[in-house]
Amino acid sequence: MTPPRRRFSAIHAVVGWLLILVLAIANGGLRESLLIPSLGRAPATAVSGLMLMAAVMIVSTVLFRRHPPRNPAQGWQVGIGWLAGTVAFEFGMGRWMLGKPCSDLLAAYTFTDGNLWPLVLFTVLLAPPWLARRR
Repeated sequence: MTPPRRRFSAIHAVVGWLLILVLAIANGGLRESLLIPSLGRAPATAVSGLMLMAAVMIVSTVLFRRHPPRNPAQGWQVGIGWLAGTVAFEFGMGRWMLGKPCSDLLAAYTFTDGNLWPLVLFTVLLAPPWLARRR
């Protein structure tokens, strides 16, 4: 039996983003504790990026299956909101809580050493409108 479908709201978008945030933090811990020691930095970083993109797609799929957006424009609103929240969190946490210089934070936005962070952000932005259109 499938669960009842309810209309999408801003609360659903925030809860979805918070779930992605928790999964991203867990993914980073897994990368640092298990993947890097066993695969090396560059391959582990790439695998971690692929896992995070899969997590974003899974969360988005489940969220939109249970709570479909009203229209594709609402999917774009969610994607832009998730992207803005993710970048704000990265820079807020990195700069003000961890004291990292901006140059270190900006280095994550390149494709060096297996880094797929720009593709993760692309997935965060595009998964909601793509799935909204498919609904």
